[in-house]
Amino acid sequence: MKMILTIAAKELRGLFGAPLAWVVLAVLQLIFGYIFLVALDRFLEMQPQLAQYPDPPGATEIIVAPVFGAAATILLLVVPLLSMRLIAEERRNQTLTFLLSAPVSLLQIVLGKFLGLVIFLLAACGLIVVMAGSLYAGGHVDLGLVAANLAGLVLLSGTFAAVGLYLSTLTAQPVVAAISAFAVLLVLWIINMGTSDPASPLHLISLMRHYESFAKGTLHTGDLAYFLLAIGLFLALSVRRLDRDRLAT
Repeated sequence: MKMILTIAAKELRGLFGAPLAWVVLAVLQLIFGYIFLVALDRFLEMQPQLAQYPDPPGATEIIVAPVFGAAATILLLVVPLLSMRLIAEERRNQTLTFLLSAPVSLLQIVLGKFLGLVIFLLAACGLIVVMAGSLYAGGHVDLGLVAANLAGLVLLSGTFAAVGLYLSTLTAQPVVAAISAFAVLLVLWIINMGTSDPASPLHLISLMRHYESFAKGTLHTGDLAYFLLAIGLFLALSVRRLDRDRLAT
């Protein structure tokens, strides 16, 4: 566990040591803040209409949930840019051989790099939680809905990171890794949009379909298992790919 944390800390230092991470956090904060303020303005304008309903939707449904939904789409674009350098840059700089020959297991290397990126993504998710908490100053916040959305976004981000990490192990070009990761994630995101059959097997592998339940404030064990299995699968593939590299050296 100590080696995993050491590798994760190294990745975090590498992320925050480059301008890209700070630019990404700043842009995300601007986008999330803008969406939050627009939703807040719309909620205030809707107050007279909402007062006519016996059980109207609250601030969490109208203001916070849309921010989480937008964040899921935005992270689909951002995570490949952050994950592209995890292994591909090591390969390009010819330092992968030194990493593979270090007295650490391949699983520790993969988990450390994965954990470093996930911690960074947690910081981005935390920005939304802070904005949601600010609503306490003027009203009620549905903590259950916020927690469900946060859990869904964290699991989704973890899946994005695992896919990006695996694609980064396949090439020495970070740009190629980023484009490949985005293509795979986009396919997994929209794969079920072309079918009207509710029993279609495409729904079983759709990221969007499994994320929707969290966005609605419900937690299904099937959706939780999907994300955990997806993360485990791509991390295992990453370990296997690095094992081939170690055997080749």
